[in-house]
Amino acid sequence: MLKTKIAFIGPGAMAEAMIAGLLRKKLAAPRNLLASGPREERIEQLKEKYGVQPFTDNSHAAAQADVVVLAVKPQRLTVVMKNLKGIRPDALVLSIIAGAGIKKLSHGLKHTAIVRSMPNTPAQIGEGITVWTASEAVSAKQKETARAILSALGREVFVEDEQYLDMATALSGTGPAYVFMFMEAMIDAGVHMGFPRRIAEQLVVQTLRGSVDFYENNEVHVAALRNQVTSPGGTSAEALYYLEKAGFRTAISRAIWAAYQRSLELGKEQPVHIPEAHSEEGNP
Repeated sequence: MLKTKIAFIGPGAMAEAMIAGLLRKKLAAPRNLLASGPREERIEQLKEKYGVQPFTDNSHAAAQADVVVLAVKPQRLTVVMKNLKGIRPDALVLSIIAGAGIKKLSHGLKHTAIVRSMPNTPAQIGEGITVWTASEAVSAKQKETARAILSALGREVFVEDEQYLDMATALSGTGPAYVFMFMEAMIDAGVHMGFPRRIAEQLVVQTLRGSVDFYENNEVHVAALRNQVTSPGGTSAEALYYLEKAGFRTAISRAIWAAYQRSLELGKEQPVHIPEAHSEEGNP
């Protein structure tokens, strides 16, 4: 990996996270990391911070790379692919773009060795989860290279079926947004009751962190853990009753289905139908 040249097309937050992770894990040397984008000030910022090679010409950067990482916005992909020339025949293209399927990428780039992946926001601190898959043209060695690059973002999960990527986009890729909104609602409720915001934030953050750690240290279903803290006629039972009555489960499920539909739309696939709720318990 240390000798592998990696070009990042689109120097945004996730590309920076990958650069930082690769350097932190000593998987790449700064001189072998190339960052390319239209904003010269952003490229220079990455050069000063990480020592990467700066480019404003995507084709020039791609032509020198063993791995070309596509990290642009989905809406910009068609234009970027149209103007991206010079990818070496033996290079690997690794995409982190939501909704962009392997077929679309291969056709747009005239290239067959494609890895499609879906990381999430915690990848920016090395605590993300990335689901990825590869085209048939990707060699075993290239798969290991992709695995190493993606591991710099946190955990990674390889899947054979590309359909899982759009599902992952809706579940884990968009997932942090659901968690942040849930945290915000809990913090606001704490402030409404009378807590100073600083204390409310501390209580909520540690409650979520501790709950996840507690779950990972217990080999039981999440429903069993929920039952453990729900005494008959107690405060948890009362709170959960109102969450169920408000359609909490249904809202989460429908939100994830909506994100899944949007991911398919971004890839210009047939959108799926968001199912209506059919039970008072909130199951979709």
